[in-house]
Amino acid sequence: MATAKQEEGAKKAATKQTKEGTGIHAPVQPSKELGAVVGDDRLPRSEVISKVWAYIKSNDLQNPENKREIVADENLKKVFGKDRVTMFEMNKYIAAHLKA
Repeated sequence: MATAKQEEGAKKAATKQTKEGTGIHAPVQPSKELGAVVGDDRLPRSEVISKVWAYIKSNDLQNPENKREIVADENLKKVFGKDRVTMFEMNKYIAAHLKA
């Protein structure tokens, strides 16, 4: 069984890891190309991904026959470097356009 001191330490560690401004919540600067899709302001990485998905859905860029595939328009081609990507590849290309 964990002692009260160990439990307190575990709570502190969990709080420290989930605080705003660290990890996925740390603000990042999108590149000029990605900024055309999500805006030029510094945003948490999670918010960047949410905005990219909102852009994809609002512009109907998912392949209707295979929803996992994104058909890039002119703005997304600049980010992805190709015409089509899967939703699993997407994060790799977006990461290349983010600076801490």
